[in-house]
Amino acid sequence: MVLPTVAVLAGGLSHERDVSLRSGRRLSAALREQDLTVEEWDTDAELLVRLREERPDAAVVALHGGEGENGSVQTILEMLKVPYVGTSSKGCRRAWDKPTAKALLEKAGFDTPRWVVLPHSTFRELGAQRVLDAIVEHLGLPLILKPDQGGSALGTQVVRDASELPAAMVGCFAYGDTVLAERFIDGVEVAVTVVERDGGPQALPAVEIVPESGVYDYTARYTAGLTDFFAPARLSEEAAKAVGELAVAAHRVIGLRDISRTDAIVAEDGTIQFLEVNSSPGLTETSTVPMAVACSGTSLGALFGDLVSRAIQRSA
Repeated sequence: MVLPTVAVLAGGLSHERDVSLRSGRRLSAALREQDLTVEEWDTDAELLVRLREERPDAAVVALHGGEGENGSVQTILEMLKVPYVGTSSKGCRRAWDKPTAKALLEKAGFDTPRWVVLPHSTFRELGAQRVLDAIVEHLGLPLILKPDQGGSALGTQVVRDASELPAAMVGCFAYGDTVLAERFIDGVEVAVTVVERDGGPQALPAVEIVPESGVYDYTARYTAGLTDFFAPARLSEEAAKAVGELAVAAHRVIGLRDISRTDAIVAEDGTIQFLEVNSSPGLTETSTVPMAVACSGTSLGALFGDLVSRAIQRSA
């Protein structure tokens, strides 16, 4: 039997290139353990040529940020009719835009921290300090600032005092032209992986995230030893069920496919607060998806090998 040839797409030119390469290497090694023929491809000017000439049986998108998550690479794969693991281009665009994802989940009846979204031009034209004062008056403190699009918590800043806001805004705008400011919620932070199986999307055990700094930013995510993880999360049975239901709902409402990761907070009052969803979650040694997969009793290779088979069958 001839086994499928799989192209793992990683790298790219976003701020998250290094993380993507690490995810791609780990995923490639896991798929090779399933005896698949795996090639690691960067997403550069040669990508379309390689896709046309070498025609892999399937591709797996292990890209983070930019074209890998905003639907651009997925659109290319769809135009060239290359089967791939992951969310469609339309679903990626909905997940990539954090305010859109929050609005969709809120409309579906789930809780999410109060937020406002403002472009850089508003601060420039109306006066930065006046706008910042209005944000604090509207949302209160503490706040968390993040680019409205992007991943890996790049540009994310927690503000506990109004005097910290100007510098935090500057840091946030370094990664995007529009900022999402939302109320910072204290509680238990969890990441919930959802995978599609024959019975539909299913939530894997939630992973609890406890960063030493108190903020799960880029450094805490990708530096070993700076964050403690608990898989499964130390939640009550009721809370564990609720975060799983939220993650499956996010997967369905936003139109995700194959695999996704939802980030949420179990607030001190017991409510489950949706933060954001990721259509191309990280697979590095400090990422939560491999932890959840292992906790569920399977391996990363077996899971993605099954998803590769599903992608090929879906195309056929």
